Amino acid sequence: MLIQYLLLIIIVFILLQTARKFKARKISLREFLFWTIFWLMVFAVVLLPQITSFLAEKLGVGRGADLVVYASLIFVFYMIFRLFVRQEKVERDIGKIVEEIAKKDKDNS
Repeated sequence: MLIQYLLLIIIVFILLQTARKFKARKISLREFLFWTIFWLMVFAVVLLPQITSFLAEKLGVGRGADLVVYASLIFVFYMIFRLFVRQEKVERDIGKIVEEIAKKDKDNS
């Protein structure tokens, strides 16, 4: 029971930080909504852990904890994929900028 209270406090803190970042325009509305919905779902699962057992049973997974592990792994791998794609774009953009600077330097000399 104590772990539930601690997790709920942490989730509320994360939600407040998310709202603060949105208000400071450090994240977009889309990101704000995504993370708010995500953390509210986590809050619901912590508050009512039987939700995972019910969903696991409906999806044919053994236990609710197994469902949480599977969903978490899928989520983590998806986030890694998004970070990889974003990093590749940043590297391409940097390459273009370096090319343009090199062309300008060549033209100026």
